[in-house]
Amino acid sequence: MSLSPIKQEILETMLPNGKPLKAMEIAKEAKKEYQPVNMHLLGLVKMGYVNLPEKGLYALTEKGKKALGLPEITKEKAAAIIAYAPHDRAFNFYVTVGKPLSIHAHNIRDFAVKLDKADVKSVEFNLQRGDFEAWFKMLGDDELAKKIVLLKKRNPGGEDIRTQLRGIVEQRYLELAKLTGEPIPTEEDDHTHEHTHS
Repeated sequence: MSLSPIKQEILETMLPNGKPLKAMEIAKEAKKEYQPVNMHLLGLVKMGYVNLPEKGLYALTEKGKKALGLPEITKEKAAAIIAYAPHDRAFNFYVTVGKPLSIHAHNIRDFAVKLDKADVKSVEFNLQRGDFEAWFKMLGDDELAKKIVLLKKRNPGGEDIRTQLRGIVEQRYLELAKLTGEPIPTEEDDHTHEHTHS
């Protein structure tokens, strides 16, 4: 079933958030009128692309993600995405071309932690240049890469980028970790992990 442009846009608006949203929030994010968005959401629910986990809250289903061209993630694939990447596959933050910061991320969880240490100018530079989505793609996570592309379209600036980016990456990490059945680490672990690998 092909999607109308507005329905596609609604699904794309919902994707980066990763959590159920009210119709009003979706309309605001998509910069559209509430009434038509609400009507299209009901259509998307009928099509099975969106569901209502709670009254008044809309969430994207696996079928909805597939409609956006995203592959389903198996337990093995999730484990491969969140695995510790060797140094030659780690993400390096840059401030500008040829000027790396000495901040590296070895997996998406590490990325969310290191994001706070990078200068906001570096975060903006890497986002605009497409470095983040390229790295997530290399790790095998097309869904996370697409979320970053859609975030970039919204064009947040400064600290907003960092906050939204961290939210998207942390949410995705939790989703993948849950899928693999591995225990979810706490803040404490982050600090001990840093000492062993710095």
